[in-house]
Amino acid sequence: MSDSNTRIRERTEEQETEDTGEKVDCPECGGKLATDSEHGETVCIECGLVVETDEIDRGPEWRAFDATEKDKKSRVGAPTTNMMHDKGLSTNIDWRDKDAYGNSLGSRQRAKMQRLRKWNERFRTRDSKERNLKQALGEIDRMSSALGLPETVRETASVIYRRALDENLLPGRSIEGVATSAVYAAARQAGVPRSLDEISDVSRVEKSEIARTYRYVVRELGLEVKPADPESYVPRFASSLGLSDEAENRARQLLRSAKEQGVHSGKSPVGLAAAAVYAAALLTNEKTTQAAVSEVADISEVTIRNRYHELLEAEQDLPA
Repeated sequence: MSDSNTRIRERTEEQETEDTGEKVDCPECGGKLATDSEHGETVCIECGLVVETDEIDRGPEWRAFDATEKDKKSRVGAPTTNMMHDKGLSTNIDWRDKDAYGNSLGSRQRAKMQRLRKWNERFRTRDSKERNLKQALGEIDRMSSALGLPETVRETASVIYRRALDENLLPGRSIEGVATSAVYAAARQAGVPRSLDEISDVSRVEKSEIARTYRYVVRELGLEVKPADPESYVPRFASSLGLSDEAENRARQLLRSAKEQGVHSGKSPVGLAAAAVYAAALLTNEKTTQAAVSEVADISEVTIRNRYHELLEAEQDLPA
């Protein structure tokens, strides 16, 4: 075998005995063995006997033909994420003054770690744009957690905010307002919408500002956000009220009937979903009240009563 082949690593007798305890001599001629990682074989460098085949290749599954391509394809450390302003590439220093064994640090070490935290924080947010992004992504994470949104929605909301920041949509608008509108848009895009009332309950800005900023961000970024479907609210409401699958399916049927009759046009999807859940609970003889549904859906009982009658009438008007 050629000496220039860098993929062949000679295994000395001392290394083999210490690490694996395997034989390092060729069973045929007693020569030294070498590993050919390209072909997954162990061969004798004297007589060429193949001692082992189909070995595990512990190298990367990709190929690179220059240093730039190698650096680009290399994957080391945790995956990057848009939910952090630096995409998770910086160093995190724990706030607890303890070592790896859980022991408290001495006074000099504590002072040293405090200085390291301070400078690390300064390097992570070097300009106003990064400080803006850090604050906004923190708000997105806080609101998403309060609303019980999945990680995919948080990621989408973070991307929407980054786009708004890059396209200079923030002047004249608050960071919290744009961050809240990003969460609202991302939830609707993912099919797990939250009402404006629910969003405003966990936000630090007024409902009117959220609606105004949301319309502006969607228009300027060209986001494709479909109107909220009342059926998408049904599972969450039914689960919160402890209703059965039968009641949930019955609520969906009522909403489909309303769509066929055109009753849903111009009406709040949240109100329709809440009324459908309440009507379905009554039709399936399950105990619930308008007050309980009102609290879960965060709408008034008057709205539930009005939509409840409209849904039942729409189903009765359907041709047999």
